[in-house]
Amino acid sequence: GYTESPIVEGNLVICTPGGAAGTMAAFDRASGKKAWQTEGWDDVAQYASIVPATINGVRQLVQLTGKSIAGVSPESGKVLWRQDFPGKTAVIPTPIVKGNQVFVSAGYGVGCMMVEISADNTVKQIYANTDLENHHGGVILVGDYLYGHSNKGGWTCMDFATGKVEWTEKKAVGKGAIHCADGMFYLQDEKTGEIVLVEVSPKGFKEKSRFTLEPQTMQRKPDGRVWTHPVVSGGHLFLRDQELLSCYDVSGK
Repeated sequence: GYTESPIVEGNLVICTPGGAAGTMAAFDRASGKKAWQTEGWDDVAQYASIVPATINGVRQLVQLTGKSIAGVSPESGKVLWRQDFPGKTAVIPTPIVKGNQVFVSAGYGVGCMMVEISADNTVKQIYANTDLENHHGGVILVGDYLYGHSNKGGWTCMDFATGKVEWTEKKAVGKGAIHCADGMFYLQDEKTGEIVLVEVSPKGFKEKSRFTLEPQTMQRKPDGRVWTHPVVSGGHLFLRDQELLSCYDVSGK
Protein backbone atom coordinates (compact mmCIF):
# COMPACT_ATOMS: atom_id res chain seq x y z
CA GLY A 1 0.00 0.00 0.00
CA TYR A 2 2.80 2.48 -0.64
CA THR A 3 1.75 5.87 -2.02
CA GLU A 4 4.84 7.14 -3.82
CA SER A 5 4.36 9.07 -7.07
CA PRO A 6 6.81 7.81 -9.74
CA ILE A 7 8.52 10.56 -11.76
CA VAL A 8 9.57 10.97 -15.39
CA GLU A 9 13.15 12.16 -15.88
CA GLY A 10 14.05 12.40 -19.57
CA ASN A 11 13.34 9.00 -21.10
CA LEU A 12 13.16 7.27 -17.75
CA VAL A 13 10.40 6.51 -15.27
CA ILE A 14 11.92 6.36 -11.79
CA CYS A 15 10.45 4.88 -8.63
CA THR A 16 11.39 3.35 -5.28
CA PRO A 17 10.74 -0.40 -5.11
CA GLY A 18 13.17 -0.78 -2.19
CA GLY A 19 14.82 -3.97 -0.98
CA ALA A 20 17.91 -6.06 -1.63
CA ALA A 21 18.01 -5.41 -5.38
CA GLY A 22 18.32 -1.66 -4.79
CA THR A 23 16.25 1.09 -3.20
CA MET A 24 15.61 3.14 -6.35
CA ALA A 25 15.12 1.93 -9.93
CA ALA A 26 14.73 3.48 -13.40
CA PHE A 27 12.88 2.08 -16.40
CA ASP A 28 12.77 3.10 -20.05
CA ARG A 29 9.45 4.91 -20.34
CA ALA A 30 8.71 3.48 -23.80
CA SER A 31 9.65 -0.18 -23.31
CA GLY A 32 9.58 -0.67 -19.55
CA LYS A 33 13.09 -2.17 -19.65
CA LYS A 34 15.07 -1.57 -16.48
CA ALA A 35 17.87 0.95 -17.03
CA TRP A 36 19.45 0.78 -13.57
CA GLN A 37 18.87 0.03 -9.91
CA THR A 38 20.92 1.49 -7.07
CA GLU A 39 23.86 -0.59 -5.83
CA GLY A 40 24.89 -0.33 -2.21
CA TRP A 41 21.65 1.35 -1.17
CA ASP A 42 19.06 -1.28 -0.33
CA ASP A 43 16.71 0.37 2.20
CA VAL A 44 13.12 -0.82 1.99
CA ALA A 45 10.62 1.60 0.45
CA GLN A 46 8.48 3.97 2.47
CA TYR A 47 5.86 6.52 1.38
CA ALA A 48 7.86 9.59 0.25
CA SER A 49 8.17 10.54 -3.41
CA ILE A 50 11.44 11.20 -5.25
CA VAL A 51 12.38 14.87 -5.61
CA PRO A 52 14.41 15.85 -8.72
CA ALA A 53 16.93 18.57 -7.88
CA THR A 54 20.16 20.24 -8.96
CA ILE A 55 22.61 20.38 -6.05
CA ASN A 56 26.01 22.04 -6.54
CA GLY A 57 25.32 22.04 -10.28
CA VAL A 58 24.67 18.28 -10.39
CA ARG A 59 21.29 16.88 -11.40
CA GLN A 60 20.10 14.24 -8.93
CA LEU A 61 17.15 12.45 -7.42
CA VAL A 62 16.61 12.90 -3.68
CA GLN A 63 14.66 10.31 -1.73
CA LEU A 64 13.81 9.50 1.89
CA THR A 65 13.38 5.97 3.26
CA GLY A 66 12.87 4.55 6.73
CA LYS A 67 16.62 4.60 7.33
CA SER A 68 18.24 7.40 5.33
CA ILE A 69 18.13 10.23 2.80
CA ALA A 70 20.17 10.02 -0.39
CA GLY A 71 20.91 11.71 -3.70
CA VAL A 72 21.13 9.49 -6.80
CA SER A 73 22.41 10.20 -10.32
CA PRO A 74 19.51 9.88 -12.82
CA GLU A 75 21.91 8.83 -15.59
CA SER A 76 23.65 5.95 -13.85
CA GLY A 77 21.81 5.23 -10.61
CA LYS A 78 24.99 5.92 -8.64
CA VAL A 79 24.40 6.98 -5.04
CA LEU A 80 26.09 10.39 -4.80
CA TRP A 81 25.59 10.94 -1.07
CA ARG A 82 23.66 9.48 1.83
CA GLN A 83 22.78 10.48 5.38
CA ASP A 84 21.28 8.33 8.15
CA PHE A 85 17.79 9.38 9.26
CA PRO A 86 16.20 6.46 11.13
CA GLY A 87 12.41 6.47 11.00
CA LYS A 88 9.78 4.57 12.95
CA THR A 89 6.67 2.66 11.80
CA ALA A 90 6.15 4.69 8.60
CA VAL A 91 8.07 7.54 6.94
CA ILE A 92 5.72 9.59 4.77
CA PRO A 93 6.67 13.27 4.10
CA THR A 94 8.54 14.08 0.90
CA PRO A 95 12.01 15.73 1.17
CA ILE A 96 12.42 19.47 0.53
CA VAL A 97 15.47 20.75 -1.36
CA LYS A 98 16.69 24.35 -1.35
CA GLY A 99 20.03 25.03 -3.01
CA ASN A 100 22.46 22.51 -1.53
CA GLN A 101 20.36 21.90 1.57
CA VAL A 102 17.84 19.10 2.15
CA PHE A 103 15.10 19.02 4.82
CA VAL A 104 13.28 15.86 5.90
CA SER A 105 10.70 15.06 8.55
CA ALA A 106 8.96 11.99 9.96
CA GLY A 107 6.36 11.20 12.61
CA TYR A 108 6.20 8.76 15.53
CA GLY A 109 8.54 10.91 17.61
CA VAL A 110 11.31 11.14 15.01
CA GLY A 111 11.18 14.88 14.17
CA CYS A 112 13.11 16.65 11.44
CA MET A 113 16.62 17.20 10.09
CA MET A 114 18.30 19.59 7.66
CA VAL A 115 21.59 18.68 5.99
CA GLU A 116 23.96 20.51 3.66
CA ILE A 117 25.66 18.81 0.71
CA SER A 118 29.13 20.06 -0.22
CA ALA A 119 30.60 20.04 -3.75
CA ASP A 120 32.46 16.78 -2.96
CA ASN A 121 29.18 15.22 -1.71
CA THR A 122 30.16 15.39 1.95
CA VAL A 123 27.03 15.67 4.11
CA LYS A 124 26.88 18.01 7.10
CA GLN A 125 23.97 18.10 9.55
CA ILE A 126 22.84 21.68 10.17
CA TYR A 127 20.13 20.88 12.73
CA ALA A 128 17.80 18.18 13.99
CA ASN A 129 14.85 18.59 16.36
CA THR A 130 11.31 17.44 17.12
CA ASP A 131 9.69 20.86 16.63
CA LEU A 132 8.43 19.97 13.14
CA GLU A 133 7.54 16.30 13.49
CA ASN A 134 5.29 15.86 10.48
CA HIS A 135 3.46 12.53 10.52
CA HIS A 136 1.83 13.06 7.11
CA GLY A 137 0.01 15.85 5.32
CA GLY A 138 3.24 17.41 4.12
CA VAL A 139 5.58 20.30 4.86
CA ILE A 140 5.81 23.26 2.45
CA LEU A 141 8.71 25.67 1.95
CA VAL A 142 7.67 29.23 1.06
CA GLY A 143 10.55 31.67 0.84
CA ASP A 144 12.79 31.08 3.86
CA TYR A 145 10.21 29.33 6.04
CA LEU A 146 8.76 25.84 6.42
CA TYR A 147 5.08 25.31 7.23
CA GLY A 148 3.27 22.14 8.24
CA HIS A 149 1.59 20.25 11.05
CA SER A 150 3.79 18.94 13.86
CA ASN A 151 2.71 16.29 16.34
CA LYS A 152 4.52 18.37 18.96
CA GLY A 153 3.16 21.89 18.52
CA GLY A 154 0.34 21.73 15.99
CA TRP A 155 0.57 23.90 12.88
CA THR A 156 4.12 25.22 12.82
CA CYS A 157 6.23 27.81 11.02
CA MET A 158 9.97 27.14 11.15
CA ASP A 159 12.98 29.02 9.79
CA PHE A 160 14.46 26.74 7.12
CA ALA A 161 18.06 27.84 7.69
CA THR A 162 18.17 27.58 11.48
CA GLY A 163 15.33 25.30 12.61
CA LYS A 164 13.99 28.07 14.85
CA VAL A 165 10.22 27.95 15.39
CA GLU A 166 8.52 31.25 14.45
CA TRP A 167 4.99 30.32 15.56
CA THR A 168 2.68 27.42 16.39
CA GLU A 169 -1.11 27.07 16.39
CA LYS A 170 -2.91 24.11 18.01
CA LYS A 171 -6.49 25.23 18.48
CA ALA A 172 -7.64 26.78 15.20
CA VAL A 173 -7.59 23.60 13.10
CA GLY A 174 -6.63 19.98 13.75
CA LYS A 175 -3.93 17.80 12.25
CA GLY A 176 -4.02 17.33 8.50
CA ALA A 177 -2.70 18.22 5.06
CA ILE A 178 -1.43 21.51 3.64
CA HIS A 179 -1.43 23.05 0.16
CA CYS A 180 -0.26 26.49 -0.99
CA ALA A 181 -1.56 28.72 -3.81
CA ASP A 182 -1.43 32.49 -4.44
CA GLY A 183 -0.07 33.41 -1.03
CA MET A 184 -2.59 31.28 0.86
CA PHE A 185 -2.44 27.94 2.64
CA TYR A 186 -5.32 25.50 2.33
CA LEU A 187 -5.33 23.41 5.52
CA GLN A 188 -7.46 20.29 5.80
CA ASP A 189 -8.47 18.83 9.16
CA GLU A 190 -8.16 15.05 8.77
CA LYS A 191 -10.90 14.29 11.31
CA THR A 192 -13.63 16.77 10.39
CA GLY A 193 -12.89 17.58 6.74
CA GLU A 194 -12.80 21.26 7.66
CA ILE A 195 -10.90 23.40 5.12
CA VAL A 196 -9.21 26.52 6.49
CA LEU A 197 -7.73 29.34 4.39
CA VAL A 198 -4.67 30.90 6.05
CA GLU A 199 -2.41 33.71 4.87
CA VAL A 200 1.21 32.69 4.21
CA SER A 201 3.17 34.57 6.86
CA PRO A 202 6.08 33.86 9.24
CA LYS A 203 4.53 36.41 11.62
CA GLY A 204 1.63 34.28 12.82
CA PHE A 205 -1.43 32.15 11.99
CA LYS A 206 -3.73 34.50 10.06
CA GLU A 207 -7.01 32.79 9.19
CA LYS A 208 -9.11 34.24 6.34
CA SER A 209 -12.03 31.81 6.04
CA ARG A 210 -13.18 28.21 6.44
CA PHE A 211 -15.81 25.67 5.45
CA THR A 212 -16.47 21.96 5.99
CA LEU A 213 -16.26 19.50 3.10
CA GLU A 214 -19.77 18.27 2.30
CA PRO A 215 -20.82 15.64 1.45
CA GLN A 216 -18.23 13.26 2.90
CA THR A 217 -17.82 9.58 2.15
CA MET A 218 -19.94 6.97 3.87
CA GLN A 219 -17.26 4.33 3.18
CA ARG A 220 -14.80 5.59 5.80
CA LYS A 221 -14.57 3.65 9.05
CA PRO A 222 -15.67 5.54 12.20
CA ASP A 223 -12.04 6.10 13.16
CA GLY A 224 -11.00 6.91 9.57
CA ARG A 225 -9.42 10.13 8.33
CA VAL A 226 -9.41 12.39 5.26
CA TRP A 227 -5.82 11.95 4.05
CA THR A 228 -5.88 13.03 0.41
CA HIS A 229 -4.09 16.36 0.02
CA PRO A 230 -6.06 19.39 -1.23
CA VAL A 231 -4.97 20.71 -4.63
CA VAL A 232 -5.51 24.11 -6.27
CA SER A 233 -5.13 24.31 -10.05
CA GLY A 234 -6.46 26.85 -12.52
CA GLY A 235 -8.39 28.73 -9.84
CA HIS A 236 -10.15 25.59 -8.62
CA LEU A 237 -9.79 23.73 -5.33
CA PHE A 238 -10.04 19.94 -5.61
CA LEU A 239 -10.84 17.82 -2.55
CA ARG A 240 -11.14 14.04 -2.64
CA ASP A 241 -12.65 11.89 0.09
CA GLN A 242 -12.55 8.20 -0.85
CA GLU A 243 -14.92 7.85 -3.85
CA LEU A 244 -16.06 11.50 -3.81
CA LEU A 245 -14.33 14.33 -5.68
CA SER A 246 -15.39 17.92 -5.01
CA CYS A 247 -14.36 21.02 -6.95
CA TYR A 248 -14.68 24.61 -5.69
CA ASP A 249 -14.09 27.84 -7.61
CA VAL A 250 -11.52 29.81 -5.58
CA SER A 251 -10.48 32.21 -8.36
CA GLY A 252 -12.46 35.11 -6.90
CA LYS A 253 -13.96 35.82 -10.33
